[in-house]
Amino acid sequence: MTGPGGADRVRYEKKGHLARVTLNRPDVLNAMDLRMHEELGAVWDDVERDDDVRVVVLTGAGDRAFSVGQDLKERTRLTREGAPPTTFGSRGQPGWPRLTERFSFSKPVVARVNGYALGGGFELALACDIIIASERAVFALPEVRLGLVPGAGGAFRLARQLPLKIAMGYLLTGRRMSAAQALRFGLVNEVVPHEELDRCVEAWTDDLLRSAPLSVRAIKEAVLRSVDMPLEQAFATRFVWEERRMHSRDAVEGPRAFAEKRDPQWCGY
Repeated sequence: MTGPGGADRVRYEKKGHLARVTLNRPDVLNAMDLRMHEELGAVWDDVERDDDVRVVVLTGAGDRAFSVGQDLKERTRLTREGAPPTTFGSRGQPGWPRLTERFSFSKPVVARVNGYALGGGFELALACDIIIASERAVFALPEVRLGLVPGAGGAFRLARQLPLKIAMGYLLTGRRMSAAQALRFGLVNEVVPHEELDRCVEAWTDDLLRSAPLSVRAIKEAVLRSVDMPLEQAFATRFVWEERRMHSRDAVEGPRAFAEKRDPQWCGY
């Protein structure tokens, strides 16, 4: 199926418990214009609302790019027409809150990176939970060379996901990072030959789908909400999805299936 409203900037397909979201402007390396952001916003709303969807794969159409970020031709036109300048965040713009600002998005998102992930494309990948990259992948935040800032969270997330000096080096110069470097820094989970990318992504999604859906959501929420907390505070915090998991049928089913030496049958409630 296409995205809500017959969207064509984004392909949105659901099969079983897996959703695939594809940035679909391969002719411009999947640059993200306002229409794409609007369509993505509707897709993320649907993913969160649909309890049958347990895992999302996010990728870019074609073999050249995941996404090269903001459509700068559109930005130039909007500026010429008197649109206000942008800064950190996307409040008030189409697609808000975008994935980069959906801090309570509960389902795991796997980024399948197949080429250039630049600017907003890299920021989108950084907002995902797992990144699987082709050996051809190239990452960068080149905004500093364009008189811009990484306004979709790149300045914040990169400094949290890398040692500070390494992050500052990339942020202040716009230098490109190879897939091998990203793996060495721990920014991606796995790097594989391009022809093995889909098989590797499938292996990860299979493992995610075998996991109890409420446990996945509880762990994601607990980790992301507590990462900057003192440890004592983290233990004392009540998490919404953990409260649901703790009192769920799945919390009973898992141990029972283990004791009965069978595969668990997750119901998600």
